[in-house]
Amino acid sequence: MMRSLRRLRDKFWAVPLLCAALAGALGLSLTALDDWFDTSLTVPFLFAGGPEGARALLSAIITSMISFTGLVFSITIVVLQLTSSQFSPRVLRTLLRDWIIQIALGVFVATFVYALVVLRSVRGTAQTEASVPQISVTVAFGFVLASVVVFLFYIDHVAQSIRAASIVDRIGEETRAVLESRYPQDAESRALRPVPRTASHRVTANRPGVVQQVDDEALAVLAEKDGTTICLLRAVGEFVPGGAPLLEVHGGRPPDDGALRSAVHLGEERALDEDVGFGLRQLVDIAERALSPGINDPTTAVQVIDQLHDLLRRLVTRPLAPRQTVDSSGRLAVHVPQPGLADLIGLAVDEIAHWGADVDRVQRRLGVMLRDLYLAALPVHREVVGRALASFSADRTSLGPGTAPEPTDDGLR
Repeated sequence: MMRSLRRLRDKFWAVPLLCAALAGALGLSLTALDDWFDTSLTVPFLFAGGPEGARALLSAIITSMISFTGLVFSITIVVLQLTSSQFSPRVLRTLLRDWIIQIALGVFVATFVYALVVLRSVRGTAQTEASVPQISVTVAFGFVLASVVVFLFYIDHVAQSIRAASIVDRIGEETRAVLESRYPQDAESRALRPVPRTASHRVTANRPGVVQQVDDEALAVLAEKDGTTICLLRAVGEFVPGGAPLLEVHGGRPPDDGALRSAVHLGEERALDEDVGFGLRQLVDIAERALSPGINDPTTAVQVIDQLHDLLRRLVTRPLAPRQTVDSSGRLAVHVPQPGLADLIGLAVDEIAHWGADVDRVQRRLGVMLRDLYLAALPVHREVVGRALASFSADRTSLGPGTAPEPTDDGLR
């Protein structure tokens, strides 16, 4: 269920379609209410015009809202194109999930659909028996006012969302949410349980794709039912060719291959739902593009390093428990490989240090970050962070005198 909701969240049409369906249902309900309403009563604020006026108003709303929706859609496409070229194509997924943009389109489409539904219930003319749904037409006017307010918020939100700081901060927030889910602060520190070496059954991928999500609970149920240990051979975020090994089953009677495959979701590209490394990858891509000669924007690179600093500090100050599930008897039931701390630090530092080798601000900021991580790290992580700091300092020293990072105030960038 949760996986289906996550997939639906990535569909840009989901919220506008839902709003259109609700608007249609509201239009039918209010027109039915109008049939019971005594039109001879004079109620303030209700539409008091005749059928020609109601048709003119609703027709104007329909014409203007379809143009409005086309304008908003065009603005959205331009924003997506600019963001993709300026920052990274991988940040488009974040913008497509933006609920404010989806709701804005949904309100405009809902206003259009509602006016269409209400228009069909306006009958007669001034010279014949007329039927004007006063409540429905008044609500249509309210929809227009709401659309104007939403449009103003939409313009402001789009203008803010394409700022470099906003994009970097949004990716950082999403990555922090995944990090807190995968590596909670109060998790128990436990050692990696050994994985059986011999496999009794191997399951291959029925199509190519990137491992986006793994249902640990479903695999654990299958493993405990059949007395097996299920090991995923690819970490979340890795690509699996069609027909390549995906899972191994050790001991007992292997479960059905279809049930095993259904617990591992493969997609076209990496997703941030369970992949902390993908969040770091997006930030690093933005920093690399900012450091390219064509853009030459080291300030954005420093903003990226600030987000990476916060994310890595959270990692080194908490136990990073392996992604393993044990059954009720304490036997290893599910093993999902995941990158180690050294891999994540290397992902966050190495490429930025390489492409920003000639930018003093970037090098100083990386040095400050690594030294702070070393001081803040738990004893179990300090050796890994120390190796990364030593490697970074050695690389800077090898470039020549004066290039090694020196202690500096964190605010001087």
